[in-house]
This record gives sequence, C-alpha cells and structure tokens, in this order.
Amino acid sequence: MRALILTNEFPPEIYGGAGVHVDELTRNLRPLIELDVRTFGSMAEAEAGWRVRGYPTEHDVRAADVRLAPMLAALSRDLGMVADPVNADVVHVHTWYTHLAGLLIRLAYGIPLVLTVHSLEPLRPWKREQLGGGYEVSSWVERTAIESADAVIAVSRGTRDDVLRLFDVNPERVHVIHNGIDPDFYAPDSGTDALARHGVDPTVPYVLFVGRITRQKGIVHLVHAIEHLDPGIGVVLCAGQPDTPEIAREMEAGVRAAQAVRPNVVWIGEMISRTDVRQLYSHAAVFCCPSVYEPFGIINLEAAACETPVVASAVGGIPEVVVDGETGLLVPVELSLDDPMSPVDPDRFERNLAGAINALMADAATREVMGRAGRRRAVEHFSWDAIARQTADLYRTLVP
Repeated sequence: MRALILTNEFPPEIYGGAGVHVDELTRNLRPLIELDVRTFGSMAEAEAGWRVRGYPTEHDVRAADVRLAPMLAALSRDLGMVADPVNADVVHVHTWYTHLAGLLIRLAYGIPLVLTVHSLEPLRPWKREQLGGGYEVSSWVERTAIESADAVIAVSRGTRDDVLRLFDVNPERVHVIHNGIDPDFYAPDSGTDALARHGVDPTVPYVLFVGRITRQKGIVHLVHAIEHLDPGIGVVLCAGQPDTPEIAREMEAGVRAAQAVRPNVVWIGEMISRTDVRQLYSHAAVFCCPSVYEPFGIINLEAAACETPVVASAVGGIPEVVVDGETGLLVPVELSLDDPMSPVDPDRFERNLAGAINALMADAATREVMGRAGRRRAVEHFSWDAIARQTADLYRTLVP
C-alpha cells in the first residue's frame, strides 16, 4: 500500500491545526504503509518507503490582485504536484489548497481520492475579507472535491453533519476519524523558562488562549470578555498571524484597551515553538477556546493533555473533545443565520465566557480534578497511533 498525501502545511512550515494533523498522521502512518508527501514549500526528503517534496509556485502571480494572488499561487502549486509522476494506490488531500491537485490525480491516474475535512468554506464567509473573489474559487474547488471524493474523513461527528447538510454526498462515503494528540509530548511541563522569556508571571493565575487571529477562533470575543474577569486573573494571549488588516487593528485596539486598566494582560504576538506553548498550557489555570466555528479544536486536546481545564464555546466538534462539567465547561453561543461567524448577542456570549472562567478560577479543587480527567481522556481516546490505523484501514477498503 502506497498513499500520496497532498498538503499545504508540513514541517517545518506549520501554522495551524491541519498542519499538526498531517505531521502527526504521516509520522504514525510510516510504519504501516509507504508514503509520498507533496507539500507547498521547498522540502526534500527521500528514503525507503518515504518521500517528501515541496512545490513552489510555478507561475508569476505578482501582477494579480493582492487578494487573488494566494489562491492563484495555490492552484499553480497544485499543477506542479500533478505534473510529477504518480505511483500510489490512493491520493489523500488536506484543505482546499490541494483539492484541485487531488481531483486531477484521481482522474488522470484512476486512483481513489480521500479528502479530510479540517474546515468548510461555506462556514467561513469571513474569508471573503481575505481572499475577495478567491473565496468563490476556493468554495468551488472544495465543493467539487468533496462531492467527487471516494471517501471523506470528517474530524468530528459535528463536521460530518455539516458535510451532509451542505454538500451532495452519499452518507456511506463520509467517515468520522477524530484528530489526535501526542500524549508523550503534550504532558505537564514544570519548567518556567518560556514563561520568563515571554513576560508571563507564573505566580499570577492566568487564562490562556492559543491560536491565530481570525474570526473563526473568536479571539476578539475573549479580548472583549477581559473587562468582565475578576481583577486578580491574568490573561495570556498567544495569538499571531492575523487574517486581515481589519481584524489585526481590532485585536490591537482591544488589547490596548484591556492593558490600559489591567496590568496582567500579556499578548505574545508571534508564533512560538511547541515546547514554549506546552509550558504555557501547563502553567495556565484555565485554557479558553472561544471559537465560533471549530470542526474539532485540537488546541483543547493539547491543553487537556497538559492537565489544564478548558472553557470553550459549544460549537462544532468541541463538545466531542471537552466534556462539560468533567474536563471543562462549555459555553453556549447562538450564531446569526445571516453571518455564522457572528453571535446573535456578542455581549452575552462574552459575559458567559468570563463567567465560566471566573467560576473555575475560584475553585482550585475542581480545576485539579478536571485537569486530571482531561489528560486521561486525551490519552485514552485520541492517540495518533489509533487514528493512523483507522486511516490505513480506510485506504484498504478503497483499493481493489
């Protein structure tokens, strides 16, 4: 069995959950099957049963509209992936960036197409801010690929429901295989050197956010919730890579306003190492995931594996990760039908986030119990080894 994996992100170029997923999945698939990984970038590795190649943009897109250029560059790299000869039993694509390449390889080489859904374009209309008309192209590519794929992997039951609701897909072709965690890496870390480097006082109990600055992640709602937190609570925002200049300005204004009245708000604006993030997770009293759209939410697993209780919005696949009252607290949020990225009542959502954080911060014994339960659940239910075996078994059902 040989699988061709197509991905936008791959080490060392990882900036989101999909990249973490592909990294861990391929690492655990290697003992089971042969792999050919094609990715955006300039990577090059080759040994028995394992090949990684990065693909640059093949066309000059510098004259294109600035919002269209990323989409055009992605499609250009896709063509490079297809032009390289294919010798595989199945092609497996991750994120819309590589969907066109997967579709063309399926047709040109007659091999089954597997597609993992990490997020869905119809549920991310705010991407129009970033991509302009490129959003219409990404949505078309995604729809065509999902409806053509021989197997669709949803990373949660909630994501599977979304796929069946939004696309014309036979339910038998949509399989749930959860995201996972490396419990050997994500475990409590007693060190404090990373905290010192980033200006975090370990003596002040703090709530932590980790993620990109996007509408999807709800980071601005957490920033607005700071004014409702008890005064003694610290806030650490490990948040970078804003999607648009508009949300960057909104984030900056919100953090400045919070820091003007509270001395214990720390914003780490750059992407930091996994080791540093692990230390931030480990020393946080509470981790907060205020997403308004989240197919799975791997950050919640990372925090839980470090024995940190989680306060998270009850959307998407998060309730399959965070057990309300056992490993953390879930905060309901009603989203607008006109704009699924916007809560119907943002102020109420922000106050409820703060209320859940305040409740856990005031109860150290409950935090300790939830932290232990969270790590136990992460280890028992979300190991990458089991996820890789499920994925390889799915490949085999598609190959005659």
